[in-house]
Amino acid sequence: MEMSLPSNKTSKNGFNIHFIKVNTRNISPYLLFLFLCLCLIISFNVSASSLEQAKRLHDRITGVPPSVTTLIDMSDLIAQGKVTEAAYLAMQSPEFYSTTLKVFASPWTNKDQDIFFPLNDYSATIIGAVRDDLDFRQILQADITYVGKNELNLPAYSKNNNDHYQALESNFINLADGLVQVSQSSLNGLPSEATAGILTSRAAAKAFFYLGTNRAMLRFTLINHLCTDLEPLKDNTLPTDRIRQDVSRSPGGDSRLFINNCSGCHTGMDPLAQAFAYYDYQFDTENDPQGENGEITYNQSADIDAATGTRVKAKYHNNASSFPFGFVTKNDDWQNYWREGINQKLGWDSNLTGQGSGMKSLGQELANSEAFAQCQVKKVFKAVCLRDAESTADLTQIKTTTTSFKQHSYQLKQVFAEVAAYCMGE
Repeated sequence: MEMSLPSNKTSKNGFNIHFIKVNTRNISPYLLFLFLCLCLIISFNVSASSLEQAKRLHDRITGVPPSVTTLIDMSDLIAQGKVTEAAYLAMQSPEFYSTTLKVFASPWTNKDQDIFFPLNDYSATIIGAVRDDLDFRQILQADITYVGKNELNLPAYSKNNNDHYQALESNFINLADGLVQVSQSSLNGLPSEATAGILTSRAAAKAFFYLGTNRAMLRFTLINHLCTDLEPLKDNTLPTDRIRQDVSRSPGGDSRLFINNCSGCHTGMDPLAQAFAYYDYQFDTENDPQGENGEITYNQSADIDAATGTRVKAKYHNNASSFPFGFVTKNDDWQNYWREGINQKLGWDSNLTGQGSGMKSLGQELANSEAFAQCQVKKVFKAVCLRDAESTADLTQIKTTTTSFKQHSYQLKQVFAEVAAYCMGE
């Protein structure tokens, strides 16, 4: 007696079941049963593998298990070699926006880099920009903010508090559907030319313009969007002519400390932080010392600060007596000294001049660097793969995806799809 049993043979686009003839005359029923089970397992191992991969892919992207329908659809796409399409299907899940992207963006909105920080105009704008496949460079330069839709009956956006976004979060609004893009200038009163995406969001101003000298805005923008702190950028070979008066040239009476430590950061930082000279975060310091109810402010052409006699905020002249011969900030003209020396490694765009006025042009300078593009990929890699890139293969993937990110008009969902596909087998 002969019977046909299935055998597995994988084709280019999936798998096909083929049959072989087996002589069963001398095989016991028990062995025949075991043999049949083994053949069936082998026949469907590709299908089982694609189901497992689909679940891992969905888990990595959304943090929650997929529905049965989504799992099957993703599995079919993976079996056909369409892993990127399967990843995009997973990104249709509301949890990708309300959980993955919320946790992804929240650390950038506060100095403590707390992933559980409340939703705000900064993080909501990141989520909306990803959802709408915006050119991600626009987050540092465009006149945009994302708010909840009018029909949600939320507290109106206020430039003095975060109630609107707290209501979005506490009411568990589906951020995949509940956000809408509006012009930032229509909300905070800044001229459109003075807006710079999330850099001029209320949350960023509260975190990084709070008191101080506005240098924090530059430092945390570098950390969050170029993946570097100031320490790795120290360069003692650059001119010190733009270092402000508040930096002592002989801290503790020892000028060597300034030459070997302080100047290396300030030579590049101070000329760039001058872009923020007309901005501040204003609040009631006596009754609201944490600035919970403050707002971003900006000196327009008619707004002259009493302390400086120009549009420059008073904080830029703080501690001027530390070194009276230091640089006096008179406007918001910035210059990128890091285009020379060791920090050319950040990959500045040769089509830009490396200088300008105000935050919008500075945001453009930063967003068009190679470091910006690579940083977004590194952050997605850590978010999806749950680890930093380590091996040669990891670093190659970072490089490949960075190139793809730029080729796909800086759409961050493309990065999530490619990185998730790379890590789904782990």
